[in-house]
Amino acid sequence: MYEDMMIECLDCGQEFAHSAQDQERYAERGFEHPPKRCRDCREKRKANSPQGGGGPRGGGGGRSGPRNFDGNRNFDGPRPEREFHEAVCSDCGQTTTVPFKPKPGRPVFCRDCYRAQAR
Repeated sequence: MYEDMMIECLDCGQEFAHSAQDQERYAERGFEHPPKRCRDCREKRKANSPQGGGGPRGGGGGRSGPRNFDGNRNFDGPRPEREFHEAVCSDCGQTTTVPFKPKPGRPVFCRDCYRAQAR
């Protein structure tokens, strides 16, 4: 069904083989396009990514791709409206809105006081 193919690496320009076995594995995982980079360049790219790699040889900890709000990988629409709540700043007493529901006994800060606290 699949035949070995030679591909030129997008980064280094070297040709690499995309074997029939690799193509079959790509199809099983739902990948529609062949790789654009050779194995070495893919590994370098993973190692330099802000997510720290991931994958079987990487450092892990990175996300595996964007997810929608139900946890699925396919993003299906605009982000839901964020709910804001009115609160009184614990430092200056000014009324403000915050993107979380304040809990009794926990301090809430307006934007300016929050930035001052962070310093």
